[in-house]
Amino acid sequence: MNLRRDVFQAIADPTRRAILLLLASQSMTAGAIASNFNTARPTVSKHLQILTECELLTSKQQGREIFYHLNPSSLKEIADFVEPFRQLWEARFDKLEAIMKKHTPEKK
Repeated sequence: MNLRRDVFQAIADPTRRAILLLLASQSMTAGAIASNFNTARPTVSKHLQILTECELLTSKQQGREIFYHLNPSSLKEIADFVEPFRQLWEARFDKLEAIMKKHTPEKK
């Protein structure tokens, strides 16, 4: 049985998160990506395969090279999931800040 990987499985691995950060600013070849890690190139290739399967990355062949690109639209699934938690914590920090200001004497 072949289970489809999802974006949350993909970003669970720190190496894959690091690859996403590398590709956030520019497209790169597998070799260029691998040069940033102290692991074997086949290991990086496996990470690239997982990220591509989850549609977090796209690839485009240019001549003999394959360039990997971040697919920002696929990150929306992650952002949509995290957003309610961000709002909850932001509200809690705002309340804490208000309490601290209320109980902190003003400096003169």
